[in-house]
Amino acid sequence: MTFIHTKTAGLLLALCCLSGAAAAGPSPASAYALDNTEVRDIRAQALQRDYQLYVALPDSYREGGKRYPVLFVTDANYAFPVVRGIAQRLHKHAGMEEAIVVGLSYAKGDSGVHSRRRDYTPSVPRKQSYRADMPGRAPEFGGAAAYGKFLTGEVLPLVARHYRADMGRKIFVGHSYGSLLGLQLLLGAPRSFEHYILGSPSLWFDGGVMFEREQAYAARHKDLPASVFFGIGGLERLAPGKRRSRSEEEADMVEDLREFDGLLAQRRYPGLKTKLRVFHEEDHASVFPAVLTHGLRSYLKSSK
Repeated sequence: MTFIHTKTAGLLLALCCLSGAAAAGPSPASAYALDNTEVRDIRAQALQRDYQLYVALPDSYREGGKRYPVLFVTDANYAFPVVRGIAQRLHKHAGMEEAIVVGLSYAKGDSGVHSRRRDYTPSVPRKQSYRADMPGRAPEFGGAAAYGKFLTGEVLPLVARHYRADMGRKIFVGHSYGSLLGLQLLLGAPRSFEHYILGSPSLWFDGGVMFEREQAYAARHKDLPASVFFGIGGLERLAPGKRRSRSEEEADMVEDLREFDGLLAQRRYPGLKTKLRVFHEEDHASVFPAVLTHGLRSYLKSSK
């Protein structure tokens, strides 16, 4: 048996590949990798599920010992590259300070729909008409409190251990169901994050259960120490002629959010700062980048 030194074997393999490529024509397409990004596996011990964290580091991260604000982003399969790109662009072209971006993946083995229904919703709907999207598995709901504990008890400490994150400047970013998770944290453990960016929260969910949670919080507390940016598309309204209700089919998401923000304002919590922005030409699918941009501008520092 003939053994080949690792470097020699690598050179021979490279030459073979080059000659093969020349004979076969253009090489096949390869995957595109985002610069300065990492993927970490994490086991949610209490939930007995596996997730991943997608981490994007600022361009200047390798240059010194600076600590950075850190964005925690739900629905990472879609939102992580969007948030990373916008944060970088705001730094390069608008002078906004750099930040670490941490994307929160769906559970391994679950579809995105199944995972987010379970992990981001605050309750099991009293009226259910949801279809399963995974063969052999019924839809699951109401896991936001448990997932929130995983986020604050396991994800945040992991990030603090492995990265130069300023854990006194944590930002939660969510949209739709992801914003329900944000509201669960806001009303359950508001100090988990210093700033919340909540786009188009599904306040119709379970007959408006978050309105009930807000009322219950107000009955027990005199303060809500948090900074919140609410954003929503102006087209997320009830169709003309329909009667507004707390059902998904008859929800006016713009008015729901105005009502919720108004309730918070009425409480006069001394430690709460909120801002609501309606982006009039956007709908539920298109509004997230605008919400993110303005939500970051409302909190991160800028030199311009």
